[in-house]
Amino acid sequence: MSEAGFLGRHQVRVYYEDTDHGGVVYHANYLRFMERARTEMLRTLGFSLDALERDEGVVFAVRRADLDYLAPARFNDLLDILTRVQRQSPTRTFFVQEVRCERGLLCRGDIEVVSLRADSFRPTPIPKALRVVFSDISTQ
Repeated sequence: MSEAGFLGRHQVRVYYEDTDHGGVVYHANYLRFMERARTEMLRTLGFSLDALERDEGVVFAVRRADLDYLAPARFNDLLDILTRVQRQSPTRTFFVQEVRCERGLLCRGDIEVVSLRADSFRPTPIPKALRVVFSDISTQ
Protein backbone atom coordinates (compact mmCIF):
# COMPACT_ATOMS: atom_id res chain seq x y z
CA MET A 1 0.00 0.00 0.00
CA SER A 2 1.33 3.42 -0.86
CA GLU A 3 0.99 6.60 1.19
CA ALA A 4 -2.28 7.29 -0.61
CA GLY A 5 -5.19 6.98 1.78
CA PHE A 6 -3.11 7.57 4.90
CA LEU A 7 -3.85 10.72 6.85
CA GLY A 8 -1.05 10.77 9.37
CA ARG A 9 2.68 10.51 8.69
CA HIS A 10 5.09 10.57 11.61
CA GLN A 11 8.84 10.04 11.42
CA VAL A 12 10.92 8.24 14.02
CA ARG A 13 14.68 7.65 14.04
CA VAL A 14 15.74 4.23 15.36
CA TYR A 15 18.12 4.61 18.29
CA TYR A 16 20.32 1.94 19.80
CA GLU A 17 17.92 1.67 22.76
CA ASP A 18 15.17 0.58 20.32
CA THR A 19 17.09 -2.47 19.13
CA ASP A 20 17.61 -5.95 20.50
CA HIS A 21 20.79 -7.99 20.75
CA GLY A 22 20.56 -8.76 17.03
CA GLY A 23 20.68 -5.06 16.13
CA VAL A 24 17.11 -4.85 14.87
CA VAL A 25 14.14 -3.02 16.34
CA TYR A 26 12.67 -5.03 19.21
CA HIS A 27 9.17 -6.19 18.21
CA ALA A 28 7.31 -4.37 21.01
CA ASN A 29 8.80 -1.03 19.99
CA TYR A 30 6.71 -0.99 16.82
CA LEU A 31 3.68 -0.56 19.10
CA ARG A 32 5.37 2.43 20.76
CA PHE A 33 6.09 3.99 17.38
CA MET A 34 2.48 3.45 16.27
CA GLU A 35 1.14 4.96 19.49
CA ARG A 36 3.21 8.10 18.91
CA ALA A 37 1.99 8.32 15.33
CA ARG A 38 -1.69 8.10 16.37
CA THR A 39 -1.12 10.76 19.03
CA GLU A 40 0.57 13.05 16.50
CA MET A 41 -2.22 12.45 13.98
CA LEU A 42 -4.74 13.60 16.62
CA ARG A 43 -2.61 16.66 17.34
CA THR A 44 -2.51 17.49 13.62
CA LEU A 45 -6.31 17.24 13.54
CA GLY A 46 -6.56 19.71 16.44
CA PHE A 47 -7.08 17.26 19.32
CA SER A 48 -4.73 16.61 22.23
CA LEU A 49 -5.08 13.66 24.55
CA ASP A 50 -4.72 15.76 27.68
CA ALA A 51 -7.42 18.22 26.55
CA LEU A 52 -9.79 15.36 25.65
CA GLU A 53 -9.33 13.92 29.13
CA ARG A 54 -9.68 17.29 30.86
CA ASP A 55 -12.54 18.71 28.78
CA GLU A 56 -14.46 15.61 27.70
CA GLY A 57 -13.54 13.14 30.46
CA VAL A 58 -12.35 10.67 27.82
CA VAL A 59 -9.21 8.55 27.52
CA PHE A 60 -8.33 5.96 24.90
CA ALA A 61 -6.93 2.46 25.26
CA VAL A 62 -5.76 -0.09 22.76
CA ARG A 63 -8.19 -3.00 22.84
CA ARG A 64 -6.57 -5.11 20.14
CA ALA A 65 -3.40 -4.97 18.08
CA ASP A 66 -2.61 -7.30 15.19
CA LEU A 67 0.85 -6.74 13.72
CA ASP A 68 2.55 -8.33 10.74
CA TYR A 69 6.33 -8.04 10.88
CA LEU A 70 7.62 -8.14 7.31
CA ALA A 71 11.22 -6.92 7.46
CA PRO A 72 13.52 -5.63 10.20
CA ALA A 73 14.13 -1.99 11.03
CA ARG A 74 17.71 -1.36 12.07
CA PHE A 75 19.71 1.12 14.12
CA ASN A 76 19.70 4.64 12.62
CA ASP A 77 16.89 3.93 10.12
CA LEU A 78 14.49 6.81 9.60
CA LEU A 79 11.01 5.31 9.82
CA ASP A 80 7.78 6.66 8.42
CA ILE A 81 4.75 5.59 10.41
CA LEU A 82 1.60 6.02 8.33
CA THR A 83 -1.82 6.06 9.96
CA ARG A 84 -5.34 5.98 8.63
CA VAL A 85 -8.75 5.50 10.17
CA GLN A 86 -10.26 2.39 8.65
CA ARG A 87 -13.66 2.55 10.36
CA GLN A 88 -15.31 3.42 13.63
CA SER A 89 -18.21 2.52 15.88
CA PRO A 90 -19.68 4.80 18.57
CA THR A 91 -16.98 3.77 21.06
CA ARG A 92 -14.19 2.27 18.94
CA THR A 93 -11.85 3.39 16.19
CA PHE A 94 -10.05 0.95 13.92
CA PHE A 95 -6.72 2.14 12.55
CA VAL A 96 -4.42 0.75 9.90
CA GLN A 97 -0.78 1.66 10.44
CA GLU A 98 2.32 0.94 8.42
CA VAL A 99 5.96 1.33 9.37
CA ARG A 100 8.15 2.01 6.36
CA CYS A 101 11.69 3.05 5.56
CA GLU A 102 13.63 3.56 2.36
CA ARG A 103 13.78 -0.24 1.92
CA GLY A 104 9.98 -0.52 1.93
CA LEU A 105 7.22 -1.81 4.19
CA LEU A 106 8.53 -3.21 7.48
CA CYS A 107 5.45 -3.72 9.63
CA ARG A 108 1.69 -3.39 9.22
CA GLY A 109 -0.75 -3.10 12.12
CA ASP A 110 -4.50 -3.23 12.58
CA ILE A 111 -5.17 -1.40 15.84
CA GLU A 112 -8.51 -1.14 17.66
CA VAL A 113 -8.79 1.74 20.14
CA VAL A 114 -11.68 2.11 22.57
CA SER A 115 -12.96 5.35 24.09
CA LEU A 116 -13.25 5.17 27.89
CA ARG A 117 -14.56 7.42 30.65
CA ALA A 118 -11.51 8.78 32.45
CA ASP A 119 -13.09 8.32 35.89
CA SER A 120 -14.31 4.72 35.52
CA PHE A 121 -12.52 3.26 32.49
CA ARG A 122 -15.90 2.17 31.15
CA PRO A 123 -16.65 2.46 27.41
CA THR A 124 -18.10 5.80 26.38
CA PRO A 125 -18.92 7.37 23.02
CA ILE A 126 -16.09 9.01 21.15
CA PRO A 127 -16.48 12.80 21.52
CA LYS A 128 -18.71 14.10 18.73
CA ALA A 129 -16.16 16.49 17.18
CA LEU A 130 -13.58 13.71 16.92
CA ARG A 131 -16.15 11.21 15.65
CA VAL A 132 -17.12 13.63 12.86
CA VAL A 133 -13.49 14.14 11.83
CA PHE A 134 -12.83 10.38 11.89
CA SER A 135 -15.98 9.77 9.87
CA ASP A 136 -14.91 12.31 7.26
CA ILE A 137 -11.41 10.90 6.89
CA SER A 138 -12.38 7.22 6.96
CA THR A 139 -14.60 7.72 3.89
CA GLN A 140 -11.92 9.47 1.81
